[in-house]
Amino acid sequence: MNTLFQSQADRPLADKLRPQHLTEVVGQDALLGEEGVLTRMLEGSGRLVSVIFWGPPGCGKTTIARLMAEHTDLAFEPLSAVFSGVADLRKIFEAAKRRREAGGGTLLFIDEIHRFNRAQQDGFLPYVEDGTVVLVGATTENPSFELNAALLSRCQVLVLNRLDEAALETLLARAEEEEGKTLPIEPDARTALKAMADGDGRYLLNMAERLFLLPEEPLLGTADLAKVIQKRMPLYDKSQEGHYNLISALHKSLRGSDTDAALYWFARMLDGGEDPRYIARRLTRFASEDIGLADPTALAQVLSAWEAYERLGSPEGELALAQAVIYLGTAPKSNAAYTAYKTVRKVAKQTGSVSPPKHILNAPTKMMKEMDYGKGYEYDHDAEDGFSGQSYLPEGMSRQKFYQPGERGFEREVSKRLVYWETLRKERDKDS
Repeated sequence: MNTLFQSQADRPLADKLRPQHLTEVVGQDALLGEEGVLTRMLEGSGRLVSVIFWGPPGCGKTTIARLMAEHTDLAFEPLSAVFSGVADLRKIFEAAKRRREAGGGTLLFIDEIHRFNRAQQDGFLPYVEDGTVVLVGATTENPSFELNAALLSRCQVLVLNRLDEAALETLLARAEEEEGKTLPIEPDARTALKAMADGDGRYLLNMAERLFLLPEEPLLGTADLAKVIQKRMPLYDKSQEGHYNLISALHKSLRGSDTDAALYWFARMLDGGEDPRYIARRLTRFASEDIGLADPTALAQVLSAWEAYERLGSPEGELALAQAVIYLGTAPKSNAAYTAYKTVRKVAKQTGSVSPPKHILNAPTKMMKEMDYGKGYEYDHDAEDGFSGQSYLPEGMSRQKFYQPGERGFEREVSKRLVYWETLRKERDKDS
């Protein structure tokens, strides 16, 4: 039979170091500092409202929920949406009703709450509304995408941050105090260890626990550390918010001509397992949307890089995509073609099925000639300067400037041509 001391020794380090008071939680000062949202809630009226904790793994969501229950003398009912269903919820709600009748309250903590489907989420509403339970949900996914609007309207969403280096260092110091010895690693390796945790406190303590099993000498350097423990995989779900956040960061960094930042987000996406072909598609769009004719070769550069990737595959072909990122980041920018396209699409929908002017229509039959198809058409190559000045818009439509090039890159030359042709058009309109 295990003794009390044996069971204590068998507990994982992360569990032994779990905070016993809200003031011991690290890295969440925005919620638990002197002016934090939760601090004001708990020390003000002392009455909890239902909340959704949104944050990455290992940032303290479960711990904070448990300590909230203890602080307010509520029964703590933990549940995982991964392993639970309607029957489990029903049992908890029944117990909460009985507890309420006896003058007590219940804090229902649901980890990974986004895993419950819409119908299951709707099932919480009556019990949250009538105060049978105070709901605290935890999710790593954007609640606005994953949770019902009705449920969100009854809960306050609180964002928890990934733990920064200072918070992670605090956890390592607590671990060393608990174990009564220092980690057998060099200072540079200690820094690398915190970086490997990628903001996840639980993962950091699990790695530290493995290191405490090693001899105190020799101290491990950075290279040896990488052999002993594995880096935490970065948070990146290709079908969820992380995916859209990083591609947005890449796109906007390119638009802002911050090439170094664009390369960083490009590398982050690859490191997270993103399909390089998806990145190539987005780079191709960027070349047309944000560069356009300011540098007409940008599109060709991206397509060539994409073809190189298809020929080489990963990882060699990723260098070609990195080259394309650099080219796009350093190219002059213009959205004139994109703006023209959006504007003309709108006008085309408004004008419907209006016909082209007759003078630019072919007349392959006698009847069409009699109807003046092609009559008055001027062949531009025969005109002075190779420009007839005729209008090719529908009859009755006033001339509009859909494409308005800027003064950056090659578009400066395009702008000069358009101004020149507009001048000729006006001169020839006067003569006609």
